[in-house]
Amino acid sequence: MAINLVNPSGLPKIDVYRQVSIATGSKLVFVAGQVAWDAEGTTVGEGDLAAQVEQCYLNIGTALAGAGGSFADVAKLTFYVVDWTPDKMPRLLEGISRASAKLGITPIPPATLLGVAALDVPDHLVEIEATAILD
Repeated sequence: MAINLVNPSGLPKIDVYRQVSIATGSKLVFVAGQVAWDAEGTTVGEGDLAAQVEQCYLNIGTALAGAGGSFADVAKLTFYVVDWTPDKMPRLLEGISRASAKLGITPIPPATLLGVAALDVPDHLVEIEATAILD
């Protein structure tokens, strides 16, 4: 496997992700920020952060499969959440959990969460991008 996820001593251990991703593969995969669109471009889960996070993860899974990879190859995730406040964390984690169950994964790569004023269209509450490394 091209990715080794670790929590070095001296850094806090976070349940939902690891602090460091060590990549040894030779093929870089950059997945564009995925929003809550289905295959036809219709927004899924309008007004529902958990449903939109779930759809973003499913879209990332589809994109990675198209490149010959999976979530096991993800070195880093970046989340962009409209009007982020910490009280939204349970809904975000619920969406991750639901998508993880559907995909059969435990997604724990390093992650960055950024609060933003807006995304591409008003219906989108979250956008997630991924970087993966394949052997």
